[in-house]
Amino acid sequence: QVQLVESGGGLVQAGGSLRLSCAASGRTGSNYAMGWFRQAPGKEREFVAAIPWRRSSTYYADSVKGRFTISRDNAKMTVYLQMNSLKPEDTAVYYCAAGSSTYYYRPNDYDYWGQGTQVTVSS
Repeated sequence: QVQLVESGGGLVQAGGSLRLSCAASGRTGSNYAMGWFRQAPGKEREFVAAIPWRRSSTYYADSVKGRFTISRDNAKMTVYLQMNSLKPEDTAVYYCAAGSSTYYYRPNDYDYWGQGTQVTVSS
């Protein structure tokens, strides 16, 4: 089992920044990947970013490229999502996920999920 706890959400004005954290505990294998997804009211959960635990590759949705940065601290077993130049359309509940799949873009690629943290961007 893997437990994931997100933090760092909140209310910010458009153009502002937030940093989300996801602390992992439990049996996270070296082949796990960590991802961030988001879900706005009435919409499907969508991919935001992903990073494998043991490789430096990062993956982003087109809508956040150049604005968001995913990173990890292996010693702390924590993954971060730095969100800059936030837009009202970034408003959603953000979820951290962990999975052993070699694919990163779909919710079904992940086995474990955090409880989510709300991000609200005002115009």
